[in-house]
Amino acid sequence: MKLDRRSLLGLLGAGAATPAVAQAAHSGQVAFLHGVASGDPDHHSAVFWTRVTPADPSAGEIPVVLEVAKDAGFTDMVRRTADLTARAERDFTVKHDLHGRGLEPGHEYFYRFIARGVTSPVGRVRTLPLGATPQVNLAVVSCQLYPGGLFNAYEAISQLDRLDAVVHLGDYIYEYGAAPNDYGMNTGAPLGRSPLPPHEIVSLADYRTRHAQYKTDPDLQAAHARAAFICVWDDHEVANDTWMRGAENHQPATEGDFAARKAAALRAYFEWMPIREAKAGAMKEAINRSFHFGDLASLHMVETRLLARVEQMEFADIPKTADGRPDLDAFEAQRQDPSRDLLGEPQRRWLGEAMRQSKAAGRPWQILGNQVIMARVKGPNIEQMVPPAQLAQMVSGLPDDVRPQVETAIQLFRLGLPFNLDSWDGYPAGRERLYETMKQAGVEPIVLAGDSHAFWVNELYDNGGERRAVEFGTSAISSPSPGDHVGGLPLGLALQAANPEVKFCDQSAKGYVLLTLERDQAVGELRTVSTILAKPYENRTLKRYRLARTETGLGPLEDVTAPA
Repeated sequence: MKLDRRSLLGLLGAGAATPAVAQAAHSGQVAFLHGVASGDPDHHSAVFWTRVTPADPSAGEIPVVLEVAKDAGFTDMVRRTADLTARAERDFTVKHDLHGRGLEPGHEYFYRFIARGVTSPVGRVRTLPLGATPQVNLAVVSCQLYPGGLFNAYEAISQLDRLDAVVHLGDYIYEYGAAPNDYGMNTGAPLGRSPLPPHEIVSLADYRTRHAQYKTDPDLQAAHARAAFICVWDDHEVANDTWMRGAENHQPATEGDFAARKAAALRAYFEWMPIREAKAGAMKEAINRSFHFGDLASLHMVETRLLARVEQMEFADIPKTADGRPDLDAFEAQRQDPSRDLLGEPQRRWLGEAMRQSKAAGRPWQILGNQVIMARVKGPNIEQMVPPAQLAQMVSGLPDDVRPQVETAIQLFRLGLPFNLDSWDGYPAGRERLYETMKQAGVEPIVLAGDSHAFWVNELYDNGGERRAVEFGTSAISSPSPGDHVGGLPLGLALQAANPEVKFCDQSAKGYVLLTLERDQAVGELRTVSTILAKPYENRTLKRYRLARTETGLGPLEDVTAPA
């Protein structure tokens, strides 16, 4: 998500890591400048990743060894893989999917890489459990704009005592450049966090350079070293507001063929991220997959950008009636068009069967890792939030090129239009088909969402008024939040008041969601950092919600936040 014209609100706003991570291992020949990472854990394996930086960029093949042990001192070694190679054709990244039954289910292991006598930082990974599983802990993250601020939330995650995996819901990188008016540079320039390369990324070399820069951040390295990441992309891994055949932030006349740009972006993504490679003959876009945590839970990750998403609607393109008023009936007819979808029928069938099979296996919790907010959310009426004189003063102080858009937005807010057409609200027919899939599978899942740069706790209802799921939306690690742009207006409270599905919303805080699953309950904690502009910072729990698991399904959401 970027605060742009598709979000009504967008019109209103025109370190210290662990020592092993903070100090890059290097010699005169090679260096481990980008840390280590693991991902996509299963019961006996995981994907292990690093990048070997050669002193000579024209270096050929570099032999690499992967060691996995039960202890941090590597005295109890369980696997040693000595036939890995860092090659220029993959930007000297190394990724190994540890096959076989060398690792035991539900155990934590330590790993490291060695190249030409240089040893990498040490990482930790926990394999997925089998059988009886009393508890699962997942940190849910999204939206890390490098110039947007420090990655303090990742440092906080790296210090968690118990963590099974980090669930990343997308916007791992952003594509924008480093010009003074580019996205996030109002904070990036003072912090010395300008993106590389300094222009908008389009080519394979551009995307590789941007991924490389992000992975030099010590807090991000610390989080990757702490636990396995389970990732999906959202839009900015390619370009803002990506859909099947294009993106809002892609101009073919100057940036070439979108398919070529997408191919470059996905190649760099698979090189630089600890995610399993697409199988031979499979579409690279199809990264939907499931993870089973013993007898307790299944996590189903879906793809909502490249496989089936039709183009986003535009508030600027609302039809007009003969007398020049917004034609809301025509707009709503277009929004409700049955062809509007995010998942597509093949992925929806896969998800329904995966949830059905997991329930049949006796797992009480079905978790849906989804990129964008699923709840029905209409925009708040700004005119009811602030006195007329204050609103007029705010609008009059805006730049001339922004003021007309803001005035239009205020009118649209009054009409109760959806808050963000890039979310599921822009695809209500597809959402209803998904709810029917949940019903047919006999499950009431917990939906996880990112993209919005805000915290959400929502209850999701179908058109018949039946609750189909509960949603926890995580805020950004560092990307600008809607509340950052509106002068302290209580947007979260306004959205709660205007939308029955929204139980809690904070449009300013940064951080992550910690989801703890047990047999009879799930607890979602909205964890925040006090600042992304400096260190030190303070951690706190903004809200804590409990969801009981009963014999007949999910119980009510309970706010169990401890008193301040």
